[in-house]
Amino acid sequence: MIDSQLRTSGVNAPFVLKRMAAVAREDHVPANWRANAYIDRAIALEGGGHIAAPLFYGAMLEEADPRAGEAVLVIDGGSGYLPALVEPLAGTLTVISPDDALKGTEGTGATLLLIDGAVEEVPANLAARLAEGARVVTGMVGRGGITRLAIGRKTDAGVALLPVKDMGIPRLSAFDAPKGWSF
Repeated sequence: MIDSQLRTSGVNAPFVLKRMAAVAREDHVPANWRANAYIDRAIALEGGGHIAAPLFYGAMLEEADPRAGEAVLVIDGGSGYLPALVEPLAGTLTVISPDDALKGTEGTGATLLLIDGAVEEVPANLAARLAEGARVVTGMVGRGGITRLAIGRKTDAGVALLPVKDMGIPRLSAFDAPKGWSF
């Protein structure tokens, strides 16, 4: 995984490679996928979630560059893999499900938000949990359903995202933008 998927795709930060080597992916996939846990594609989980391809997590960690003492909020896609990668890098780690992220607006003051999947939008109540200027790293769903790794910041207006790399990322439908019709 490290030599054939991460390094060849430009993910070379030593701290990322160290974390990816330390966390066993096979512990985060269904039993029938354990032998293929390192495949370079998403794996469906029991209960409807997904674990994305290793490249997504490596690129996400490299873009996020979590810092000691930082308050990190992780929206877990169901596997627990992303929280396991981030935990020793963060000062404090809060992990919630996509459904829990949509409930309530109480702030956690997180300075880094990591979303384990591709989203159409970061809802206002989730953005309210972040400190002003908090960094955001997520997948985003663009025009035509193309998914990209994206980085962003929390401002008074919400979260603005900038796509940085096209890649296959499982979609988190809980964060789909409301569908409507307008002129």
